[in-house]
Amino acid sequence: MKLTLLATLSAALLYVSASALAQQAAPQPVSGPPQTPPSLAPSPLAPSPLAHPPVESTPPTQSPAAALASGSQTAGAVVAPPPNSDRYIVGPEDSISVNVWKEPTLSGAFPVRPDGMISLALIGDVPASGRTPMDLATDLTERLKKFVQDPTVTVTVLAVNSKRVYMLGEVAHIGAIPLTSALSPLQAISAAGGLTPYANKKRIYILRGAQGQQKKIPFNYSKAIKDGNQQGVILQPGDTIVVP
Repeated sequence: MKLTLLATLSAALLYVSASALAQQAAPQPVSGPPQTPPSLAPSPLAPSPLAHPPVESTPPTQSPAAALASGSQTAGAVVAPPPNSDRYIVGPEDSISVNVWKEPTLSGAFPVRPDGMISLALIGDVPASGRTPMDLATDLTERLKKFVQDPTVTVTVLAVNSKRVYMLGEVAHIGAIPLTSALSPLQAISAAGGLTPYANKKRIYILRGAQGQQKKIPFNYSKAIKDGNQQGVILQPGDTIVVP
């Protein structure tokens, strides 16, 4: 019986020893910061989103010549340049600007009536047709002295409507053309858009004078184009250029 008890105690001691050895051999948890999974860690080769900022597209710059070429134009419209104020003679239906220094109520744009007059506050009707802008400014200055102390007046021409020539026949745009100083028939034809393919270039003529007393002045377009010979023709207000 003693032998049985000893065997039982020996077996129990062996079991306890085996359990202690098993616990010592098991891996213990290591304290420290949590490790980032490999799949979530940033790659050293990946480019930073701030390294290359987005580049904004810049619209192509248009050259001045292209801008002018692409601008809208009105077919047949002819704009007369501002006339020389020293020599230009104001006429009926012209539009002029009167500027009285420090007197905005007396300044503004004024149309020249068919009777050649303009109307201003304080001084009433003033003849404008047949005078240069400088002459008209001097007259207005004298008239305003009764109402304004030391008036300073300037007159400029805004639109030339009294001096025109007319185009008829085989041109691109028939009708009236503003007459500038020393306008030649060749320039007038160009302002009207040029000749049509059916125009007779050698038999163009200008009608000048009152109805029933018109004078016929020939003009050879081909000769003017070839050697620049304007044949001594300078257009006058009321002339009609006929292109057969």
